[in-house]
Amino acid sequence: MKSLASSKKYRIMLVAGARPNFMKIAPVLNELKKYPALFDPVFVHTGQHYDDRMSRVFLEELALPLPDVDLGVGSGTHAVQTSRVMTAFEKTVLKRKPELVLVVGDVNSTLACALVAAKLHIPVAHVEAGLRSNDRSMPEEINRILTDQISDILFTTCRDGDMNLKKEGIPPDKIHLVGNTMIQSLLQVQPGLEKRSIHRDLNVTKKEYILVTLHRPSNVDHEATFRSILGALRHLQTRATILFPAHPRTQKQIHAFGFGSQVENNGRFRILDALGYMDFLALQKYAGLVLTDSGGVQEETTFFGVPCLTLRENTERPVTITQGTNILVGTDPAAIIRESERVLDGRMKKGSIPRYWDDRVAGRMADVLIRFFS
Repeated sequence: MKSLASSKKYRIMLVAGARPNFMKIAPVLNELKKYPALFDPVFVHTGQHYDDRMSRVFLEELALPLPDVDLGVGSGTHAVQTSRVMTAFEKTVLKRKPELVLVVGDVNSTLACALVAAKLHIPVAHVEAGLRSNDRSMPEEINRILTDQISDILFTTCRDGDMNLKKEGIPPDKIHLVGNTMIQSLLQVQPGLEKRSIHRDLNVTKKEYILVTLHRPSNVDHEATFRSILGALRHLQTRATILFPAHPRTQKQIHAFGFGSQVENNGRFRILDALGYMDFLALQKYAGLVLTDSGGVQEETTFFGVPCLTLRENTERPVTITQGTNILVGTDPAAIIRESERVLDGRMKKGSIPRYWDDRVAGRMADVLIRFFS
């Protein structure tokens, strides 16, 4: 790494808003801490989504310290949550006086903290910039577009992101293809996955189960859509065990719609409580098939080479389709069953790992920051 010409130490505020942000921040925070004479990283958690027990597990498994600042804003509507984050974060920024604010992903905290920094004339760096679903009905899409427009450094995970930003008028010198920090976190913990006891605990055989995750409002908040998806899963349980680690909100919707009898744990269709980071990765790595509506899972399965069907009409991560193992199937039960059975019959799609999805992503980011402050 190049050194800065001046002896000034640069305070960088790294912001997480939800548990998945931890995996994206961890490599960057750990990299910056290697250079205490150059950088003063401050880890901020807005508390947008925070479960103390589960979050502590993620922090421990990623070798992350507890946040230096916990804003504790809690849940609420998009407007309420965004305004609470802005109000609390502005006080923190004025007190800590960072030279740069680094935000990740596309949650409400991402946009809220970027707005605060931009209005205080503090440079903003956005990790995972340029991802686009081209569906503005998704709140995350609005957060992505607006955050990118006010960012000074845009760290992209793939060439698609670069092209999207250039189409939107972002100057090329602000765009930096560095790779995927979430994959760097995965690589950090991967050696320990073999030691996990989750398969033995659940009494399942590797490669002989289907792993399912669902959490998006478009899937779990609409009764008819959710019922159709569950109907497809009930059909697939005749072919393989279904493991469904369900977000608390998803479990709440199951009971609210009266779907409990459809997903009773019968040994073949198993609803599980939310899992820690490493246990969930271990299940992903050895799944015969993954069904998901999560963006991050599309990337992780592509890295593992595991077949993935995305139960959405679009994706902001098309590289997982063009290069990876992902197939976009929507929510039509016939399509879900058809594509799932193709995989279970051995006719799965082959994929490759995109460029720069490696263990040097944070190092490339640090080099960009050095040049920026120079």
